[in-house]
Amino acid sequence: MKRTALLPFVALAAVTALTLSGCVNNETDTPAASGGASDVKKDEAAAKLLPADIVESGTLTLGTDATYAPNEFKDADGNPIGWEIELADAMAGKLGLKTKYQVAKFDNIIPGITGGKYDVGLSSFFDTQERQKQVDMIDYYQAGIQWATPAGKTVDPDNACGITLAVQNGTTEALDDGPAKSKACTDAGKAEIKLLGYDTQDDATAAVTLGRADALSADSPVTLYAVKQSKGKLEVSGDPYSVFLYGMPIAKDRGTLGQALQAALQSLQDDGTYAKILKKWGVEDGAIDKIDINGATS
Repeated sequence: MKRTALLPFVALAAVTALTLSGCVNNETDTPAASGGASDVKKDEAAAKLLPADIVESGTLTLGTDATYAPNEFKDADGNPIGWEIELADAMAGKLGLKTKYQVAKFDNIIPGITGGKYDVGLSSFFDTQERQKQVDMIDYYQAGIQWATPAGKTVDPDNACGITLAVQNGTTEALDDGPAKSKACTDAGKAEIKLLGYDTQDDATAAVTLGRADALSADSPVTLYAVKQSKGKLEVSGDPYSVFLYGMPIAKDRGTLGQALQAALQSLQDDGTYAKILKKWGVEDGAIDKIDINGATS
């Protein structure tokens, strides 16, 4: 059974100092046994569920926006890293596959999946029924929405009328939550929340530290990481709310690919690898107990 409430996230584990940059379109090959997948044993039953074309290629191609630390971001050489990258590598290892990451803007990934450019999306996608109309979602985690502000400046997400809020384009924060909160303000005769949309989370975070926005809104592990990395410039503003499942989107016409990914992730849960990766990055409070497909009900 999935958790129905999000526990407060613990402090994120320290990671190697990294230079975060804007998103570029490039490709990197990552062995399936890299990072947290070094001790993963192939699950033959899960691998048998793979479509023939992926078995033949031996590679799982994933579209990712590597600007969402600590979930997915880039190392000093521009290679995607993060706990979701390690989880995907381990998932591929269970299937006997290598991973190929194609870095792209967040809001271009699902169109790339439906257009056949990527096999899977890996970018902290909230599973929603609206997204399920376009793709199938392989659920593997849960997170809430959380805000951050400049240190010493508190903003209540439920009483934020008139502020400027930085968000990443294409996210639930930009498309749904922010506009809904702004509409509640104007419906009450108050000033709207001005949304500043950016192509990368790095730029949305910078907008707050540079004084261009009063607050940022992002997924809770990402907000906590941004605060941690800001060296005192940012602070958390309010608790996480509106818990969502994270899902890996795949095209609806990919046959048994979804079942193969589900089985591989479930195998990682069963052997303890899933918990090990999340604990390494300090994001284990968002763990779910069972891997589902299209688990969102709203």
